[in-house]
Amino acid sequence: MAKTTSYVSKDADQQGFIPWTDEENSMWQKLYARQLACINNKACDEFVQGLADLNLPEDRIPQLEEVSQVLRKATGWQCHQVPALIGFGEFFKLLSEKKFPVATFIRRDEHFDYLQEPDIFHEIFGHCPLLTNPAFANFTQMYGELGLTASKEDRVFLARLYWFTVEFGLLSTDKGLRIYGGGILSSPGETLYAMHDDKVKREMLDVVEVFRTPYRIDIMQPIYFMLNTINDLESISKLDLMALLAQAKELGMHAPRFPKKQIAEAS
Repeated sequence: MAKTTSYVSKDADQQGFIPWTDEENSMWQKLYARQLACINNKACDEFVQGLADLNLPEDRIPQLEEVSQVLRKATGWQCHQVPALIGFGEFFKLLSEKKFPVATFIRRDEHFDYLQEPDIFHEIFGHCPLLTNPAFANFTQMYGELGLTASKEDRVFLARLYWFTVEFGLLSTDKGLRIYGGGILSSPGETLYAMHDDKVKREMLDVVEVFRTPYRIDIMQPIYFMLNTINDLESISKLDLMALLAQAKELGMHAPRFPKKQIAEAS
């Protein structure tokens, strides 16, 4: 069944300008202030530096070109406007071209704490700061190139690599545990949970183990994988990832660490 959403991306005018409402700008302001305080001494240094370089407005949603100008100078990346949901094929193609997909809508009040589909706050605040970092940016482009030529079955395995790095990755640094995954950095609940909850399992990242680990998108993660530094992503980029994927297939999937999702039956 195709995934659906109640959100619709806003269209830009011929100059690329998106007319955000006062209410939408207010939502950005509230989200930005809350999360900035939440990630203090929890985000990795590279994210903090990238956020400073982007110099995002705190009181309004930034225009995509404002962010793209900084990214182009740093790593050659840019933001690319997309509908609320896109397919795997388009997703991989955009990443391979150094175009980061950004859905141009922002969550409503009823989804203030959690929204399953990625909105502009998640994409801009959660991911774009690290796209100023060469190792992170190169890894993300490599991932897109890999996914372009992968089979439908293999893309499911590749999705786990993206999930446990770009979205939910942690670093084990000399300063202690730090976050680099955008899915954590844009979520106050997941930030505190990933850093401090004793029930969470944290393991050093092994690519084959990542490929073998199932996940659910609608719960707090029961396991996180750690790198030592952001530069480790560059090393992962140089591995024969498809050979490791084949090895993971042969070994088989790990049992889920989460309960099976309950699907309501139609009455």
